[in-house]
Amino acid sequence: MNTAFSVQSCPVLGICGRSGAGKTTLIEALIPRLRGLGLSVAAVKDGVRQAQVDRPGKDSDRFFAAGADTALFSSEQRFFRSHQSGMGLSALLPSLCAAYDVVVVEGHAATDVPKVWLSGPDNEGPPAYLQGTLLAVLRREEADADRLFSFAQQLIAEKQQQTAVWGCVLIGGQSSRMGQPKHLLQQGGRTWLEGAAEKLSPLVGQLVLSGSGLIPAALADLPRVPDVPGLAGPLAGILAVMRWQPAVSWLVMACDLPDAQPESLRWLLEQRRPGIRAVLPDLNAGGRLEPLLAWYDFRCRALLENIAASGPLRLHRLAEQAGVLRAQPPLHLHGSWRNVNTPEELAGQGGPALSV
Repeated sequence: MNTAFSVQSCPVLGICGRSGAGKTTLIEALIPRLRGLGLSVAAVKDGVRQAQVDRPGKDSDRFFAAGADTALFSSEQRFFRSHQSGMGLSALLPSLCAAYDVVVVEGHAATDVPKVWLSGPDNEGPPAYLQGTLLAVLRREEADADRLFSFAQQLIAEKQQQTAVWGCVLIGGQSSRMGQPKHLLQQGGRTWLEGAAEKLSPLVGQLVLSGSGLIPAALADLPRVPDVPGLAGPLAGILAVMRWQPAVSWLVMACDLPDAQPESLRWLLEQRRPGIRAVLPDLNAGGRLEPLLAWYDFRCRALLENIAASGPLRLHRLAEQAGVLRAQPPLHLHGSWRNVNTPEELAGQGGPALSV
C-alpha cells in the first residue's frame, strides 16, 4: 500500500499567455502576497537562455564549466546548476511540491496543472488543448495581482483538504522500569497500544504502527513500519513513516500517553493551515514542546531529515524552524500529554490501576 506523490494534489498555479501578456510582472506582484500569508513559494520560469547564477571565474563556475552539475550553498541562498537537458518541469515539480507550500509556474502551458491564461494586448484566447486545466481566461484589463491572489488562495485551500491524514502510533522499547514494553501494558482490559489505536482510528484514513515488538492479535492486520536504521528515539519512527508514505500528513501518538483524549487529537487537526509544517503543543508557553502527540505535514520531512543528518536527534529542534506552530491547547486537555515512564508516575498522578 502506497500513496504516490501526485503533483495534481499539490497547489501548483500556472500563469500562461503570449509574450507581452504581463506574466512576469503579475507573478512578481503575486509572490509578496503569498509570502505575507507565511507561505513558502517557488517560482518556475520557462524559456530562460544562458542562465547565469554565479560570476565567471569563481570556483563553482569553474566546476560547472568543467562539466559538473554544481550545488552552491550560502547562509541565505541555495542554487543548483545542471547540464542535464532531460531534467524537465515534470521531473522537477514533485520535489518542489514536497518542499514548498505553493509553486507558481510561468509558461509551460502544456504542463498538466491548473492555470490562468492572460490574453494580453491582442486579447488572444488560449489554445484548445488547455481547456481541461484552465481556471480562468483574463483579458488585460482583468489581470491583476489581487485576482491571481484569489485564485491561488482557493487552490491552496482546496489542495490542503485533499491531503490525506494518517495516524501513527509509536511503539516504545522494552521499558525495564515498567517491567515490560509499555505498549503492552494493560488498563481496563486492553493494552495501551490498543487504546491509542482506538482513539486515532476514527480521525485518520489509515492507522500505522511504527517500531518493533510484539503486538496484540487484534492489531495484527495494521501496517507496521520499522524504525529508520541508525537513528534512535521517536525521530526514528516518525521519519520512517514519512519516508514510507511521502504524500500524507501524520497525526502521531506515542503509546505511553494513556490519558490522551480524542478531543486533543481533534484540536491538533483544527490547528492545521497552509504554511504550517507541524503542530507541536507548548502546554505552558515556556518553550517545552510536546512532539509525541502532534501533527506533521509531509513538508516537515525535510526538517526532520536535516535533524537526522546533523544531530543531536531531538525533535525539540523543530522549534527553531519556520512553519512549526507552537500552540497551547486548552487547559482541560493538558493531561493528554502526560507521559508515563514508571508505575509510580502512573499511580502518583491518580491514574487507574496498572496490570503487568
